[in-house]
Amino acid sequence: MAKKIIIYSTPTCVYCKMAKAFFQEKNVAYEEHDVAVNEVARKEMMDKSHQLGVPVIDIDGEIFVGFDRDALSKALNI
Repeated sequence: MAKKIIIYSTPTCVYCKMAKAFFQEKNVAYEEHDVAVNEVARKEMMDKSHQLGVPVIDIDGEIFVGFDRDALSKALNI
């Protein structure tokens, strides 16, 4: 079964773009929340990561802050 992936991002974040490109390259489906305009998502992200930095990536409840290709690959078994 596919893991549920949520990425909290902003439109200008270079690392957010890198993370989304990585998921697309690996054909991994994800849900995106733009925390620049979505206050509910921003609060949700802060509750999960305890910070405002993006991207915050939630993979089945495991939280990753920033873009770490190796850690994401390991978490997704790819």
